[in-house]
Amino acid sequence: MPTRKQHPDEARRSNDPPVLILTSLASGPKHGYALLQDIESFAGVTLGPGTLYGAIGRLEERGLIEPVESSERRRPYRLTAAGAEALEAALADLRAIVEEGTARLAGVPTPRVATTRALA
Repeated sequence: MPTRKQHPDEARRSNDPPVLILTSLASGPKHGYALLQDIESFAGVTLGPGTLYGAIGRLEERGLIEPVESSERRRPYRLTAAGAEALEAALADLRAIVEEGTARLAGVPTPRVATTRALA
């Protein structure tokens, strides 16, 4: 079975579309194209339209984002209170992984802490 060669930068970038979208919307409402541009600028990740709009649909279904009324053709979205809570939980999980990885690289044993996967 062929394997895809991983680019060295892929291992160091978070490319979880829901986390990236929620992070982008934490600074204010945005439509799809603005989300793509913002995510690329702060995370260096380029999402395809299918990935973006599929994730938007799932986030909207779960009540984590909602559309904003607009007179324009573009449909902006904003973070809901539940979305802000989910983002905080996801960031706490990422923080725990960063701390564990940093400790392991330094050879320091750390206690095991269970994490919750808020956006899975």
